[in-house]
Amino acid sequence: MSYTLLGADGKPYRSTTPGTLGGHRRLRVYGRLDCPAALRALPRGRYALHRVFFADERTAVAAGYRPCAVCLRHEYLEWKRDREA
Repeated sequence: MSYTLLGADGKPYRSTTPGTLGGHRRLRVYGRLDCPAALRALPRGRYALHRVFFADERTAVAAGYRPCAVCLRHEYLEWKRDREA
């Protein structure tokens, strides 16, 4: 089986292993695959059109995505603090 992930350059690539994090292309947010906010948004429709996947957190950050404030609260607060500094 093959999966499509986003690389640090923001471009898709094929992988034999699934991503460990999901993201939203328009919002530029990444989070856990079991994120309550994402799981609520998926059934409403259009969210899935903009969903992307990452191999790890480092790749998501390098691609310009920020942590989810719901499922990655601690990482989000650090990200926000660093931006305000």
